[in-house]
Amino acid sequence: MKKALNPFLFIFILLLIGCKEDTKNIKKEEVIVTTTKDAAPTEATVKTPEGMLWVPEKIFLQGGKTGDQYAMPREKPSHNVKVDGFFIDVTEVTNKQFKAFVDATNYLTVAEREIDWEEMKTQLPENTPKPHDSILQPGSLIFNKDVNAVVNMQNYGQWWTWKIGANWKQPQGPDSSIKGQDNYPVVHVAYEDALAYCKWANRRLPTEAEWESAAQGKNTDAIFTWGNDPQLLNKNANTWQGTFPTINNPIDRFKYISPVKSYDPNSIGLYDMSGNVWEITSDFFNTNYYKTLTDNEILDNPKGASKTYTATNPFVTEYVIKGGSFLCNASYCASFRISAKMGMSPDSGSDHIGFRTVATVDMLSQK
Repeated sequence: MKKALNPFLFIFILLLIGCKEDTKNIKKEEVIVTTTKDAAPTEATVKTPEGMLWVPEKIFLQGGKTGDQYAMPREKPSHNVKVDGFFIDVTEVTNKQFKAFVDATNYLTVAEREIDWEEMKTQLPENTPKPHDSILQPGSLIFNKDVNAVVNMQNYGQWWTWKIGANWKQPQGPDSSIKGQDNYPVVHVAYEDALAYCKWANRRLPTEAEWESAAQGKNTDAIFTWGNDPQLLNKNANTWQGTFPTINNPIDRFKYISPVKSYDPNSIGLYDMSGNVWEITSDFFNTNYYKTLTDNEILDNPKGASKTYTATNPFVTEYVIKGGSFLCNASYCASFRISAKMGMSPDSGSDHIGFRTVATVDMLSQK
């Protein structure tokens, strides 16, 4: 399959025109998981895949919490949900794990595929001339580390660069590599890439509700993965300190991406549920979704909105990403909070988006 249009490449083209752990051989350990009467099977003994842990069933408060000064309209109103128990990766999928998948399947990620101009034309204004072949090259988005000043914080194109040759193996472009970075989260994965990995590993992406359940740990209404104290951010997450995107002070020990498990886990043992890289979920990103929910009703295993919607991109399909990244700062997005979310186009990745997977008792029992 060839690569379709990346939205940032689309913008770049228009500007140009206008200027003339190997999971396939997983070791497992025996655990007993007893599900509720509403789950199937009603009682089962399963083997927990290495690198995953069990998130017990719980009822918790999803969305923006009382006292969260950074909660955005799309995170409100908060609402109670019930999520059945499930297994989730202890860390984000690493370069080592993703490499095992690629080696086993010869999979080619979206960022590595040649760009199909015929497909791209269907998404561009009529009679748009074809750019030079030197521009229509595989690549991905990387953060511009040389930004000195910005004019408008709403124009995120000021700190993103389309880098030809950037992909999961070369995260900063052709002159970079992941040598010695087996335990870093894999990045430059598109939604399709994450799904392909899941299929191979007998996993799936979490729903937003499952992701929040896991991030809460033993809590049910916390703002952060560690509780409610914002002063503990630098101790618990890899985020941006300073003035985004021009001044980066690594008070938390890392300026950019960090190895998994560089910070303490949450109360049930999950690492990096806040910061480091955004994590892809299976839910559509719809900024109006929470406003459509019925008050005083506990939602049972919600799977998100039935369709995608963002006022700024009403015709673009986007999926929810959670957890924030090493670029998150209170002065910009403050997305290191459990309820925070952003949208991701399914046909593109970047150097600060990764994923982790989940599995249910049913999935493991049928394997």
